[in-house]
Amino acid sequence: MKQSVHTFEVATRGQSLYECTSVISQWVRQQQLQTGLLTVFCRHTSASLLIQENADPTVRVDLQAYFNRIAPEDGPYEHDSEGLDDMPAHLKTALTQVQLSVPLVSGRLALGTWQGIYLFEHRVRPHRREIVLHLIGE
Repeated sequence: MKQSVHTFEVATRGQSLYECTSVISQWVRQQQLQTGLLTVFCRHTSASLLIQENADPTVRVDLQAYFNRIAPEDGPYEHDSEGLDDMPAHLKTALTQVQLSVPLVSGRLALGTWQGIYLFEHRVRPHRREIVLHLIGE
């Protein structure tokens, strides 16, 4: 078994979903493994990861709108020292995930035809988000 670890950054421009599939897939191909498991980990508490449709951009628009409705900035939160968008960002992260597992089959990520890997930025201002990849396999 071989293991590889890699870290990369995603520069966000504010609340949105940022597709990372091509960056991740390229790194996985460079590892030259055929079978294994990729873990994708977001090192933040106000951004998360999603595997979501990458064909129709309105899916991402609707997802973001939904999360803004269920975790609004004007909610009755005690935690407000980092801005009005911070506590809603933590709630959105708690409802999604900061870690994904994707099988590696025949040297490729086993994503479906319309699936992409996204960083889901929950803060209003731009940030630099760190993503850690861990691949194990043969």
